[in-house]
Amino acid sequence: MNEQSNQNKKAWEYRAYEFWYKKDGSPIDKAKKILKNPKASLKKHQHHFDDIEGMKVANLCGSNGRRAVPLSLLGAEVTVFDISEENKRYALELAECADTSIDYVVGDIYDIDLEKYKETFDILYLEGGILHYFNDIDRLMAIQYSILKSGGKLILSDYHPIKRCIGPDFEYIPNYFEQELQRGDLAYKEFFAESEQQEFPDVLISSYTLSEIINSVISTGFTLNSFDEHRGWNNENIPWEFTISAKK
Repeated sequence: MNEQSNQNKKAWEYRAYEFWYKKDGSPIDKAKKILKNPKASLKKHQHHFDDIEGMKVANLCGSNGRRAVPLSLLGAEVTVFDISEENKRYALELAECADTSIDYVVGDIYDIDLEKYKETFDILYLEGGILHYFNDIDRLMAIQYSILKSGGKLILSDYHPIKRCIGPDFEYIPNYFEQELQRGDLAYKEFFAESEQQEFPDVLISSYTLSEIINSVISTGFTLNSFDEHRGWNNENIPWEFTISAKK
């Protein structure tokens, strides 16, 4: 495990279970919400998951199971790959409370057993701002290509690179082409009291331009099906996230 992965594992195993409790409620409370309409829990990506009964889905960096559990309830065989034992704990409790099951593999994505999982999955699903945790996007794409079946689909959604150029008051920050590894705040740090925040480990993040992301998908061998940009979470008229659909 490299320096970046080591640091990010340390960060995401610091009070993450407690954070999910704060944000989403107990696993049983979260399960009740998902069970009302599992497909709706996939939000803007739900149209990518029609007729997935019996399909094998890999949810890379699947975090607390908030997407894996709905996918399982829709009939897919879901495997989560994630670096955090704390995320795993919440996810497995969530699956149990929803009366379903998921496989959960804790470890560095770079260390996925490519012999065991070679051409295993029908769909790969990555979402929620994860690319910045990897310092070699081409290697990440190659791993995904290896574990996806021929004819399988990649759904990759992430923060739009322009987002990091927009400050909290919508001022311009000129760092679009920044390439150096940077220290940053853990995503959920702000959910805790200021007196506690100084104890939180930093994460180590990498930055990619939109062209680097798209070109990596294509050069790895994927065929790009669609590229969608999404508004801000409060419907701001700026691109906040994107979703790539591609086929092997």
